[in-house]
Amino acid sequence: MRKMFRGAAALATSVVAVLALSGTVEAKPADAWAGCPEGAVCIYPQNQNPAVKPTHVFYAYGAHNLSNQFGNHWVLNNQYGGATANLCKGSGGRDCGSNIAAKTGVYADLTPINSVRLNP
Repeated sequence: MRKMFRGAAALATSVVAVLALSGTVEAKPADAWAGCPEGAVCIYPQNQNPAVKPTHVFYAYGAHNLSNQFGNHWVLNNQYGGATANLCKGSGGRDCGSNIAAKTGVYADLTPINSVRLNP
């Protein structure tokens, strides 16, 4: 009888440990979108569709220069509070296209794009 209780206790401990580890490994922040943290603008690798893991993550308002970005990329604006982003042909946030609204994304050809601008 004692062996049975020890076996059951060991099994229960193992199950609890596995469940605890599984929950920790799979836990993700609810505010992340396709690997892009809340409050950030993210650019994904060329032709990665759907967007899974960004190569560039920007948090600070203002212009961020890009280099060696060619072809189609997802650009996700996971900012909040109405903050927008722009893709710009000029460096330093010049010659920008339309606003990308908060919580939206675009699949764009970044070949002519030299910067991304985050706006409050």
